[in-house]
Amino acid sequence: MRRREAIPLLCSAAAWPLVARAQQAMPVIGFLSSGSPAPYAHLVRAFRQGLSEAGFVEDRNVAVEYRWADDQNDRLPALAADLASRPVTVIAAPGSTPAALAAKKASTTIPIVFFTGANPVQVGLVASLNRPGGNLTGVTSMNVEVGPKRLELLHELIPTATVLALLVNPTNPALAETLARDLHAAVGSLGLQLHVLQASTEDDFDTVFANVVKLRVGGLVIGSDIFFVSRIEQLAALTVRHAVPAIFQYREFAASGGLMSYGGSLADSFRQVGTYVGRILNGEKPADLPVQQSAKVELFINLSTAKALGLSLPTTLLARADEVIE
Repeated sequence: MRRREAIPLLCSAAAWPLVARAQQAMPVIGFLSSGSPAPYAHLVRAFRQGLSEAGFVEDRNVAVEYRWADDQNDRLPALAADLASRPVTVIAAPGSTPAALAAKKASTTIPIVFFTGANPVQVGLVASLNRPGGNLTGVTSMNVEVGPKRLELLHELIPTATVLALLVNPTNPALAETLARDLHAAVGSLGLQLHVLQASTEDDFDTVFANVVKLRVGGLVIGSDIFFVSRIEQLAALTVRHAVPAIFQYREFAASGGLMSYGGSLADSFRQVGTYVGRILNGEKPADLPVQQSAKVELFINLSTAKALGLSLPTTLLARADEVIE
């Protein structure tokens, strides 16, 4: 071998340990989700946007290990334990209270950033919003807390309906029980009757809407749950097919043909989770990062659906809408 050929090879061989060490030094994010990759694609993009705002780009200077429960919350503890056993720098558990609780149980040392629609203090994720303490922080939209407001909006639109229903996911008891309690209190003050219906699989939807017809439900409140979010277009189509006035939390529901949506932005919350993960990668501690509250709540009304259901929209309600979709 000629000398001038040997020198580059020697240099390359000497550089290889440096490259290997650089690759090993790349921080790893564990991403834990109750959902599935396809319905989450646009939300993962929002998460990556938040990461980029903090200076991190996936596969360039940070790696991400994804774990999907495919709408089976009972798989989350094992998935969370798997991530905790790996050299992950931080765990992101966005959009699912069960995922956040599973991550918390799996590790008391790895920083965890969650997004939940519930009150994170009440469900036991943090000690307080301003001073989380421990290894968890994150974002809350308080979508569960505005559940009674969704019921009131539905009642305002259809004041003649005396029987309403709430749809919850029984495999997410932290949210389901809170929603049922809060909405039962709300209907009591309005003199209405509330039925609590349950669904945790797509097969359950047939039973749910058969019961809606059987019980002569005049309006449906769809509870805050990531399983319902991942089936948002399907649920919107079912409410239209069965002529059930319904309200959910995100704009996508009204945009897909559902009657009304009232809540915060799901994509923006995922972006905020990404930003917090990036800040932790940059050296900040979760105990020092207050839980962010998505204070902005928006009302969306689908005018075409209201007309198809034969509903006359009160001018006061239309005036309060952030967007009327035609």
